[in-house]
Amino acid sequence: MTSTPQTLDQQPWEPALSVRQVLGLERVLAGQPEVVAGAHRLDRPVRWVHVAEAADVGVMLSGGEMVLTTGVLLAGDEDKQGEYIRSLDRAEAAAVVLGLGRAFPAPPDVMRRAAERCGLPMVVLHRPFPFAELTEEVQSRLLRRKFAAVSLSEAVRTELTGLITAGAPVQRLLDEVARHGGCPVVVTNLAHRVLATAGERPAVDDVLRDWERIARQAGASAADGWTRAELSCRGERWGRLVLCGYRGDRAAGRLLADRAAEALVLHRMLAGDGTNAQGTGGSGGSGGSWDSWEEQSARGLLTDLVSGAVPARQLLPRARAAGLPVNRRVFVPLVVRERQPARPARVLRLLGLPGIAARLADDRVAVLLSLAPDQDARALTAHFATRLRSEPDSCHAVVAAADARADWADVPAGLREAQHVADAVADSAAPLDLPPVVRLRDIHLRGLVRLLRDDPHVQSFAERELDGLLRGPDEDLLSVLRTYLATGRNKSRTAQLHHVSRPALYRRLEAIQGRLDVDLDDFEQAASVHIALLAHDAQQG
Repeated sequence: MTSTPQTLDQQPWEPALSVRQVLGLERVLAGQPEVVAGAHRLDRPVRWVHVAEAADVGVMLSGGEMVLTTGVLLAGDEDKQGEYIRSLDRAEAAAVVLGLGRAFPAPPDVMRRAAERCGLPMVVLHRPFPFAELTEEVQSRLLRRKFAAVSLSEAVRTELTGLITAGAPVQRLLDEVARHGGCPVVVTNLAHRVLATAGERPAVDDVLRDWERIARQAGASAADGWTRAELSCRGERWGRLVLCGYRGDRAAGRLLADRAAEALVLHRMLAGDGTNAQGTGGSGGSGGSWDSWEEQSARGLLTDLVSGAVPARQLLPRARAAGLPVNRRVFVPLVVRERQPARPARVLRLLGLPGIAARLADDRVAVLLSLAPDQDARALTAHFATRLRSEPDSCHAVVAAADARADWADVPAGLREAQHVADAVADSAAPLDLPPVVRLRDIHLRGLVRLLRDDPHVQSFAERELDGLLRGPDEDLLSVLRTYLATGRNKSRTAQLHHVSRPALYRRLEAIQGRLDVDLDDFEQAASVHIALLAHDAQQG
């Protein structure tokens, strides 16, 4: 089983200097170089420097060489001069450098015109220049670059492998890649949807602002610093890793991208994440496991929205890059309490609803729908809840919602409201008669108490009112009290729910009233105990 990432352009990774960089070397500048043809191709890589006077030099080359010549064997024969340039072009030489003086006092027109037609950079040196110095300088630089690139490659491979062995999360791997590269790192699926990012937040946000357009253009130029490596497993491509604006040596960037891609593929295989990772939520794919890359991306975005740690406006580029429609949309924040947290995302896909879903806790899933203004947000939310509850073992799933938000900046508050509603329902130990989609107005007093649960006065009130039961813990009495008050002090229903006879229930209620020193038949005293119990349960939750 092999999983070898490959760079997009499939060129060799050996270090190279560009023609422009070679011409900028101090020793070369001493020869007063002048570019007389192919000036638009000076960013071509120079893999080696070769001194050759033979007219058929092209047969000796393998591509990427900068050829140095005095032209002594070409003087006086224009046919040879033209063929010399054409043979270099056929051999994919990087450039030709002609030393003036021995054979040509000025750039020969035939060679210059042929080089311009071929797009081959042609440089003349106006002052005598020892070619040996240039070859020595370039070769030593290339060797140093190659050694540095290989050293970087092995260091990164060792470090990333160590992190994987230690069980580090994939974000930790990407953070290390971004640190080595000194630039943002982006992982996408094949549709350019962003799965993960790393690097300094402002730089990452700059990259993501217009991600889809940028991603399709990235790598078009060898000099743009964008280096991509394909992510594949068992012969199937599933994504790409992109170094965005890498400013180091091009070969080192390729090696870094390749080592990072290898590590990500290995991490994915060891995690048993499958090979088919399509869109989360409404993106329309088959999906992988619940902890797929897409789910992790959605989880990071939704967690940041819920926490409020990052201003919502700063999260817009990430949302857009993750494939969530954000322009002229209406957003419906939901929180679902569900035993199978992968189901909300699957239901989104089944219904074709645009949105993202991610697990925030073991049984709590945040869902953000992105609807067109003319769509009926309430009807679609109810349709989602009904379809979710029709799934096996999901009939008791709680779908809590906040009102639709037309402004992206209001989404975090909406998600927190939906989370509060879902938690308030979950805190209830007694059955509640609730609509398919629960909103703040549906939880009444329970919702208010839960909002105030951290207030010291509320905590003190709950302890004081329930002290008689809490000091001598009796879970059965506390449970009976909870059911009795939740059912509106319905003794028959309470006895039925606790599977006891009415006389047995009466004895328990008498014990509760004795310990609390209250009369539960008195509305105000019963209401006081009920509020205290709601506060106690909210604090425990």
